Amino acid sequence: MSLTAKGLATRARIVEGAADYLRGTDDGEITLDDVRALTGTSKGQLFHYFPDGKDELLLAVVRLEADRVLDDQQPYLGDLTTWASWERWRDAVVARYRAQGTRCPLNALMGQVGGVPGAADVARTLVGRWQGHLADGIRAMQATGDVRADLSPERTAAALVAGIQGGVLLLRTTGETAHLEAALDVLLDHLRAS
Repeated sequence: MSLTAKGLATRARIVEGAADYLRGTDDGEITLDDVRALTGTSKGQLFHYFPDGKDELLLAVVRLEADRVLDDQQPYLGDLTTWASWERWRDAVVARYRAQGTRCPLNALMGQVGGVPGAADVARTLVGRWQGHLADGIRAMQATGDVRADLSPERTAAALVAGIQGGVLLLRTTGETAHLEAALDVLLDHLRAS
């Protein structure tokens, strides 16, 4: 669908409104009537911008939340070329999840749209992009001799993402970031050239 600038702004307002609401609720449930009330849009507007209804809207919100996972780690994630930038990235990750607390909007949304075509692709794309940034940083640091040359950038990046996700799962369970911080610290120590 081709949209005007005003149409793009309206669609973005609808997606942002739904995302803001879902970020603030524990159960991650929303109805189209909720979206209409939150965003001041009519039912006709909702179906104009999201002809397939709630699933299409929630998939757009999932994409927005997935982008936010990476955006919240910038500019550090895109420039992992020094130990200082790795430490700032680590601190940004911990700060993001500490602020998020025990709620995980992306997880709640995926629970609602998991069976919708395209939902799993959003998750795979997020993980692939995240690992790609980390692997690029590892390769850059290997080129300067600051990261162990014997490490596989791809496998180590995968371990970092898995460590973060495990730490986030435990944060959601315990309310503490200690496991997340430990995973990041141990993995960053593992990267250092000996």
